[in-house]
Amino acid sequence: MPVFRTIATICARGGSKGLPGKNLRDFAGKPLIVHSIAQALACPDINAVYVSTDDPAIAAVARAAGAEVPYMRPAELASDAAPKLPVIEHLVRHLEQQGQTIARVVDLQPTSPLRDAADIAAALRTQPDADLVVSVKEAGDNPYFNLVEPGEDGWMHLCKGQGSTRRQAAPAVYALNGSIYVWRRAALAHAAVHGLWSVHIATFVMPRWKSVDIDDLEDFEQALWLYQRHAGDAP
Repeated sequence: MPVFRTIATICARGGSKGLPGKNLRDFAGKPLIVHSIAQALACPDINAVYVSTDDPAIAAVARAAGAEVPYMRPAELASDAAPKLPVIEHLVRHLEQQGQTIARVVDLQPTSPLRDAADIAAALRTQPDADLVVSVKEAGDNPYFNLVEPGEDGWMHLCKGQGSTRRQAAPAVYALNGSIYVWRRAALAHAAVHGLWSVHIATFVMPRWKSVDIDDLEDFEQALWLYQRHAGDAP
């Protein structure tokens, strides 16, 4: 009988324009990518952690932290313009060609260090019949309340609805935070061809403070401040 595995994938290119070298930048005493590797390794539902990278330095750090790096990512999948889903699909197909039977893929963004293993485990338990579970945060702005766009008449209008007198009365909306994606294997293969929104998606809501996505130095400093402020909150 095949053993169906749940794996974690972490995609980390060597190039970064917003904050050069960010995946290896020291964050609270260890390289940024190591936080995501450690969180995945601490989640009991994950059988193995794999890193896809084109950078030998990232590969060395990832292996030392306990992740597996089965190959160096091909150049055509490592450019700024390369979409992420084909990168994950490329890695999973490689593992399947090596004989693995993979049921779920948990993709973790290495620039989201404020999640923890409990968040990953909770996302894995969220709506197991969904094709994909994505982590989100409550949106700071709301298309039913204060997001506007130009209409065909040339004047500004609310994006959705007819307006609400109170923010609390507006329907809840969420923003993707990029931290956690839990894929059913078949859905990942479909989405790699047809796009993220071609599958049935459920959400896992995370606190806003855990949802910082590091793209530049300001994001990095904010995330480090939040990490230090909430250091005692981790389970």
